[in-house]
Amino acid sequence: MRNSSSETIDRRGVMLVLSSPSGAGKSSIAREILHNDNAITLSVSVTTRERRPSEIDGTHYHFIDKKRFETMRERGELLEWAEVHGNYYGTPKDPVEEALSQGRDVLFDIDWQGTKQLSETMPLDLVRIFVLPPSITELKARLERRAEDTADVIAKRLANSALEMEQWTDYDYIVINEDLQVSLNTVRSILHAERMRRERQVGMKMFLDGLLTQL
Repeated sequence: MRNSSSETIDRRGVMLVLSSPSGAGKSSIAREILHNDNAITLSVSVTTRERRPSEIDGTHYHFIDKKRFETMRERGELLEWAEVHGNYYGTPKDPVEEALSQGRDVLFDIDWQGTKQLSETMPLDLVRIFVLPPSITELKARLERRAEDTADVIAKRLANSALEMEQWTDYDYIVINEDLQVSLNTVRSILHAERMRRERQVGMKMFLDGLLTQL
C-alpha cells in the first residue's frame, strides 16, 4: 500500500475480520467495503457446503468436497478452519500472506471459531470486529427476507446465534448494526485508524531517515 503523499511509505497489510450471527449484516458491510476501497481484498474461503443460487464459485467461496478440504487441512494449507452448521470452512494460507507482505489489506467474513484460530496464529496482523443485530426479532426478519434458506435452516441459525453472540468479548470492536450506513462508516473509521498504527508502518524508518537528512 502506498500513501498519497509526496513520499511513499510502505506498510504491512491489515487482516480485517468481520464476524456476526447469520443475518446480522456482516456480509452487507463487507460487500460495501470491498466495492469502495481498492486497497483491500476479500479472503475467499473454501467450504464444503452447497452453493446458494446467488453465489459464484471462486468469488464468494471456493466450493470443494470434504475429501479435498481434509487434504488441505492435513497439509497445513489453511490458516484456520471450522465446522459451522454441519459444513466445513477454511482460509487458504498463501494468498493472505502474499497480500499482507505487499501492503494490501485482507477482509475476512468468518465466524468466531475461525477468528479464534487466526488470533493464535497471526495476532499482530489481526483486527477483529463483531457485528450484532439490534434485536432478535430483526435478526429473524432479516433471515426470512433473505429467502435463501428453508424454515428449518433459519430455525437452526437462530438457535446457534446465542452461542455466536457470546463470543463478543474476544473481539476488538463491537458494531450494533441497526442502520447499515452508520455501521459501514464505523467500520471504515476503524480500518483507517488500524492502517495508521505505528507497527504497520514498515517503511517509516526510511521515511524519517530521509526527513532527518534535510535538517
